[in-house]
Amino acid sequence: MTERTESAVRLLILLAIGTMAGAAAFTHVHDLSVAHGQPNWIGWANAVAVELMAIYLGLELRARRRARRPVGLVASLLVAFALLSLAAQVAEAEPSVWGWTVAAVPSLAFLALVKVVLSNTPATPPAPEPNQPPTDRYEMPEQATTDPEPERPADPVPPAAPAPAVVPAPAAVLPPRGVIHSNRPHVVGIIR
Repeated sequence: MTERTESAVRLLILLAIGTMAGAAAFTHVHDLSVAHGQPNWIGWANAVAVELMAIYLGLELRARRRARRPVGLVASLLVAFALLSLAAQVAEAEPSVWGWTVAAVPSLAFLALVKVVLSNTPATPPAPEPNQPPTDRYEMPEQATTDPEPERPADPVPPAAPAPAVVPAPAAVLPPRGVIHSNRPHVVGIIR
């Protein structure tokens, strides 16, 4: 089996399990909402909100990991919405250990899929293409070059020590372009 075929089979299995787990979880959330006094359309709205929020949070978590941004809040919300879906499924089950276990399978399958998909996120961002300037540094303005001064006769006074070289600050210390700092005064109004 080629790598491309294997990837296609994995994607089909992922979509099939995700669709079935989502449909079961969706139905349980809807049925539980309706059983506890919500109108039918609100039951559907609850199901859409819970299930799509979990999917969105999984995608957001992956995007934040790629961008190396904090994921704590998103991961906590993902677990909370998955637990809410799990609770709805268990509440709709036959009140027995096997009933609860079987009812929990869709949510557990969804969580397992999220974990597997997120574990495939590359640990390091892709390297920049050759001949492309790095994106995390400021461009240093080119210093104007002047013609060398003509040589003068030697003065009896010794020359002053050369000025220390200016070393640019690392990019991590400099703020990103376009960021407005709250501690800097800004002029607002019409300039005439």
